[in-house]
Amino acid sequence: MAKQNPKAGGFLWMVSIFVGTGWGVAAGNPMKGILIGTAVGAALAILVWLADRVRR
Repeated sequence: MAKQNPKAGGFLWMVSIFVGTGWGVAAGNPMKGILIGTAVGAALAILVWLADRVRR
């Protein structure tokens, strides 16, 4: 049986932070955007990790 490579959600986390920052700057509150982007990115990374764990 071939060994499967683990999946990582770090890229999703990074993109979420950048998108959240951009949204926050546009909305006039960059820190709020960073915090929301970080939370969304963390949730996505956890979902990727859980999906990979179930797949194994």
